[in-house]
Amino acid sequence: MALNLTKNGAALALITFAASAVPMSVLADEITLKSADGTVNLVGEFVEFTDNNYVIRTGLGDLRIAASRVRCEGDACPSFETATADIHIAGSDTVGLGMMPLLLSGYAAHLEAEATVVATGNDQDILVNFVSEGGFGDEIGSYLVSATGSNDAFATLLDGTSQIGMSSRRITPPEARALRDSGAGNMVSPGQEHILAVDSLVVILHPNNPVQEITTAQLADIYAGNITNWSELGGNNAPITLMSHIDGSGTRSTFDERIFGETNGAVAASAIAVDGSNEMAAAVNNDENAIGYVGYAFQRGAKAVTLVNECGISMTPDAFSAKTEEYALQRRLYLYNRGDAVDDTALNLINYAISSDADGVIAKSGFIDLGVQARAQSLDGDRARSLLDPSVDAFEGGVMREMLGQMVDYDRLSTTFRFGTGSSRLDERSRVDMARLTDYLEAKPEGTKVMIVGFTDSLGAFESNRSLSVGRAEQVMQELVAQADGRLTGIDFAAAGYGEIAPTACNTAEDGRAINRRVEVWIEASNDDA
Repeated sequence: MALNLTKNGAALALITFAASAVPMSVLADEITLKSADGTVNLVGEFVEFTDNNYVIRTGLGDLRIAASRVRCEGDACPSFETATADIHIAGSDTVGLGMMPLLLSGYAAHLEAEATVVATGNDQDILVNFVSEGGFGDEIGSYLVSATGSNDAFATLLDGTSQIGMSSRRITPPEARALRDSGAGNMVSPGQEHILAVDSLVVILHPNNPVQEITTAQLADIYAGNITNWSELGGNNAPITLMSHIDGSGTRSTFDERIFGETNGAVAASAIAVDGSNEMAAAVNNDENAIGYVGYAFQRGAKAVTLVNECGISMTPDAFSAKTEEYALQRRLYLYNRGDAVDDTALNLINYAISSDADGVIAKSGFIDLGVQARAQSLDGDRARSLLDPSVDAFEGGVMREMLGQMVDYDRLSTTFRFGTGSSRLDERSRVDMARLTDYLEAKPEGTKVMIVGFTDSLGAFESNRSLSVGRAEQVMQELVAQADGRLTGIDFAAAGYGEIAPTACNTAEDGRAINRRVEVWIEASNDDA
């Protein structure tokens, strides 16, 4: 492959250089080459731009720097032609810079093509050309990625300037209605809304900061401006440098919604607005008193903090908790397309991106794919300890012991189905998870035992919740078998429900209750080798 990118995809697009645009009289002028994460900052005399590299003259001699790693500052920086492409992909910088470069590279390899990245002169754009037969055939497509913010995904789909929108949040009802009214169709239908991956928003500090964990209540107070010194959290006597993402960012929208919730709080005016996750990580790494938040793939050496919710449950942003969506600051990453103006080239890219073929590329980008993962349910784990709570009454304690006796023989799979309040309707991710789970189970030996296990929130009577959880588990089992269409005849299925016990989030607010309304999938431990 001709694509040469950093792990986190903070690549600048490279487009054909217009040599005639750089007069010879400026070739000796000084330029500065900078990377977004601060790891490259070079000053020298511009010599030439060749093979997607800047060549500069310094006291150490002539240095060649890949344009995919830096941006050029100075009057002598080369000019570039305007980028054009067959497919324009616009929106979230989290997806566009963090994942899309490697995703396009993987898609090219999937097509047995060569991908060439060429610069646009805009550090938020990436242009990738595909040439078939490993670079020896014809050009089969070009893709321009404009990585700005999630708002732009829907604005560009609305005005018709993009074919694919990238978003780190779900489309809002007003955005969906505006697109529908323009003729774009139902933006939340399976053919137009695509869950690409899941992500955890990681709260980050400078590596030298001694604070190891922060409660979600403290985090809200920090960002509201009520806690302003690290000594209030057991840290150094130093003012907190508060950093947030700019308005319009999907990352900012998700963070604000999750930390302020129903309080409708607002980020303090003292917060420094940072444009982009790479820039956020670089800023935190440069300030020992800073706090910020980035997507899972953008930590870049900063220290990730453990969060503790109001129920005392510690939450670590690992891949399994993100896949199950039981980490407080997790989110889904989306691709969207109009229903009336998308061609096969765009749809083929989308279909690859949401398939298991792309899982490895998504993981390599530092994000969390939708593949099925197994985790042991050990007797010394947090869940088992919670089921031995001596303070509950005898009836509830009996249900807890029943669950404990059942779960020790099973691993839990990351596949987790969720419902609305009192609803029997699965959410939009379930169609993806059903297909992935079917593929996973089809590869298991005949006779493998799988338990579909339902849970509820704590609203309502205990026995009613137990019955509701059993009904939901049976519904999921029936839908899974029906969708598999005979492919899982060798699997031994059973359904169970335990109501409101073993919550994975607090039941004090709707977002926590929504996490607890779930159906888990357990697989016999002795037969699972994942």
